Amino acid sequence: MTFQDLHLIPSLLKAVEEEGYEAPTAIQAQAIPLVLKRQDVLGSAQTGTGKTAAFAIPILQLLTEDPPHASGRRKISALIVTPTRELAIQIGESFTAYGRHTHIKNTVIFGGVSQNQQTQALKRGVDVLIATPGRLLDLMDQGYISLEDVRYFVLDEADRMLDMGFIHDIKKILARLPRERQSLFFSATMPPNILQLSQQILNRPKKVVVSPVSSTAETIQQYLYLTNRTSKNDLLLHLLENPDLNQVLLFSRTKHGADRIVRKLQKSKIPCAAIHGNKSQHQRQKVLQAFKDGGIRVLVATDIAARGIDIDKLRYVINYDIPNEAETYVHRIGRCGRAGEEGIALSICEPEENAYIRDIEKLIRQKIPVVSDNPFPQTDLPMTEAEKKEFLKEKQRRKQEFFENRNKKRAGRAGGSRGGRRR
Repeated sequence: MTFQDLHLIPSLLKAVEEEGYEAPTAIQAQAIPLVLKRQDVLGSAQTGTGKTAAFAIPILQLLTEDPPHASGRRKISALIVTPTRELAIQIGESFTAYGRHTHIKNTVIFGGVSQNQQTQALKRGVDVLIATPGRLLDLMDQGYISLEDVRYFVLDEADRMLDMGFIHDIKKILARLPRERQSLFFSATMPPNILQLSQQILNRPKKVVVSPVSSTAETIQQYLYLTNRTSKNDLLLHLLENPDLNQVLLFSRTKHGADRIVRKLQKSKIPCAAIHGNKSQHQRQKVLQAFKDGGIRVLVATDIAARGIDIDKLRYVINYDIPNEAETYVHRIGRCGRAGEEGIALSICEPEENAYIRDIEKLIRQKIPVVSDNPFPQTDLPMTEAEKKEFLKEKQRRKQEFFENRNKKRAGRAGGSRGGRRR
């Protein structure tokens, strides 16, 4: 199948060709015709499957064929709500890229920065608004945004939205949207609370399922390094001696851990930086751009900060800490090996994380090859007092993290059970 087969207008076909895309991904091939037929869509797809284009391209076509600003100032006709600033920015970049030969204008709003530039763009008028929930509600309350003309609504990364505690914000936004609209709902996972939320948003939706969370891309080679806690950093430096690892996305479980890894790498003169929730929006954008441009070799990220990071042809992902949720592993390594490119995922595992590896292998239904040529192999030596102290500290942190996540999910389920259908 080609993009021509999707019956796209010439201006969009030209933009797609300029972006270097020859054939639609699975979700694009399935979702674009449905959206063009003005049907609601329930999409189960992970970041990296081409999901953004699956809704951006048809929305641009619908708006071009039925211009929303025939007279007077532009009004918001399409609203895309997404959980993170980084993802919002990238969705905005996609609308700009695919819509470069149309007259459709978009803008992105998110918190953590001054609202002045955002409000000025809104005053000039926009057709497509991409927003994070908090800043959207804030500017609505200030009178800068009206949703009464929205005809197309997209809720992206719904599962992450609920994990981050946005359920009540989403319900406030839904209450302000017109009842007559076309809605698109995307989530990497579909647990009961997500399905319940989708029922409040969608009307007789068509379901599109791509890349279930238990699968890893065939283009990603996975390798496991078994080592000890005290050897992790030495092993990482050993891996980075390979000049082929010239652009690496490295995952840390915690923000403090990410900063600690960066300090150690900087001592070895390795260009690196961290991206996590404690960084300002300006810092995060600057670091991400430097990584894309090649100025930073290793980008150290936490899971929430990395959600939505989309880097073309990223080849290497390193799990410095093994995630305690197997699904998170799939999301992490899915950052590489996209669009048919080859990816390599390296995981550094200490003894206390062996159980997490077993959970991951059970989920993905395959064994991760263990690298035998490892200068810092895992041993059965007892921990020193310092190691034991650090281990207990980390164990307590993981326990706290587990209960916080569980409470958020319970709050989400409780909130989700009180809504009604929109039609």
